[in-house]
Parts: sequence; C-alpha cells; structure tokens
Amino acid sequence: MEPERISSKEAHEKVKSGKCTLVCAYEDEQKCKLMTLEGAISLAEFKRRLPSLSKNQEIVFCCA
Repeated sequence: MEPERISSKEAHEKVKSGKCTLVCAYEDEQKCKLMTLEGAISLAEFKRRLPSLSKNQEIVFCCA
C-alpha cells in the first residue's frame, strides 16, 4: 500500500476534528521541535503510544 499525500490544511482539519494522529517524522527531537505543526506529536511519543492505538486509527506523518 502506497502512502497517500495530503495537504497541510487537510492534515490540520483532521487533527482538529480528532480524526487522525499527526506525527512529526523526524527522529531528531530538536529538529522536530523546530519544524512541528500544531497538534503534532514527536516520533518518540508516537512509538510510546503505538501499542494503545487502534488499528483503524489514521496516522499522518509530516516533514518539511
């Protein structure tokens, strides 16, 4: 399955409505802090939450 690209506007709307989890795709926490979008969690935080996420949960990864 190929990843689907969406606009930052669409990602923001999905996060705001609670329809997806937005993840900053950078391993480097400092880089993530500098480039993160509103509502995004770090990749490290995503990995910590992964066991509790539903298999139906939409996940959007963002990067510059």
